[in-house]
Amino acid sequence: MPRKKYGETSFGERLQAIRKARGLTQVQLAEAAGTTQRAISYYETEAGFPPAPAVIDLARALRISTDELLGVKPPKVERIHDGSESQRMWKRFQMVATLPERDQKAVIRLINSLASVGGERRTARVG
Repeated sequence: MPRKKYGETSFGERLQAIRKARGLTQVQLAEAAGTTQRAISYYETEAGFPPAPAVIDLARALRISTDELLGVKPPKVERIHDGSESQRMWKRFQMVATLPERDQKAVIRLINSLASVGGERRTARVG
């Protein structure tokens, strides 16, 4: 049997692969997309295809284009290694996307201030 070419995978297979590559659970994706875990499971098991507004919400939550989610273009998703510290940090960062915009901005300000303080410490040690 010939090997599947890109774009021949089902929507459910693509959705699940991208979600896992992002280090998200079905529940986390559902919260970010404004839907339920049951709907995500339904879409991933090929039992159903989401309506257009849901495709847009899923793509936005996964930070990819609808073309990437629909298989028109290959997704640009970096795989995060299971069990690594970077995966844990990535999952936490993905949770920020579910916060209200005001709280998201506060988290970004905190990260920026910590990063700049860390940069000043490195510079001070070097000099």
